[in-house]
Amino acid sequence: MTRFLPIRSACFGLGLWLLGGVALATPADHEGRNTRYLAVCGDANNLPFSNQQMEGFENRIAQLIAEQLDRPLHYRWWPQSVGFVRNTLQTRLCDLIMGVTSVNEMVQNSNPYYRSVYSLVQRADGLPRITSLTDPALKSMRLGVVAGTPPATLLSRFGLMGQTRPYQRTVDTRHFTPATQAVEHVAAGEIDVAVIWGPIAGYTAARQVPPLQVTPLPAEVDGVELAFNVSMGLRHRERRWKHEINALIDQLKPKLLQILMDYQVPLLDADDRLIQPQGAGLAGIE
Repeated sequence: MTRFLPIRSACFGLGLWLLGGVALATPADHEGRNTRYLAVCGDANNLPFSNQQMEGFENRIAQLIAEQLDRPLHYRWWPQSVGFVRNTLQTRLCDLIMGVTSVNEMVQNSNPYYRSVYSLVQRADGLPRITSLTDPALKSMRLGVVAGTPPATLLSRFGLMGQTRPYQRTVDTRHFTPATQAVEHVAAGEIDVAVIWGPIAGYTAARQVPPLQVTPLPAEVDGVELAFNVSMGLRHRERRWKHEINALIDQLKPKLLQILMDYQVPLLDADDRLIQPQGAGLAGIE
């Protein structure tokens, strides 16, 4: 679900100076958090999650939280690569990361605010409609998957790697977006089916011409988990901040759900049933 490339630590001091310093340079509470504005760390080129033009759903959610806190929103940009948490949240460059899997041990996790699942992306041009990774028709198709992700494990287990194009997982997001590229390759006819993390699959597929079909997979296939909770990331031991964020997540739940649906994110409920949109919120997802 992440796209990483090691960042040289020698560049970090310069990066802080260019960004205007860390949060500790401004008024802070006893937990070390900034009290003048909401400091959020994100990737400047990582749609549908975030970008510098504030076009991602995490950007919109961060703005909503800042408004509830009655503080200006300040973004600190850093490529979401190896060392992202260490070079941002842990150095107090910011106080909040908008999206982490809820089992991430490098941060203190808020309560989950959405649950999504890996999904199939394919064209609607006469090829057999695939709804399962065990469909025999896959043996004659060209597939795409991000290497090292859970569905790659299943494709290998089911003997499908011979016709599968791997896309890199660890990249510099300033220059490469492999999961998005996989969906674009489906649209271009270079591959037949891509198996991609739900938020990227839904958002990118809806923006192809014509839009592609997105089929969310089951939450678990052959003992491999394909669905994951997503939380916000905070520093460990900042318990008061966690309680405040959890209260906001609970208070804003309907608005958060609508934002995610606006970006065609496949969403699962607590029983792993697909949440059906009202109107066209999840158009193209079946």
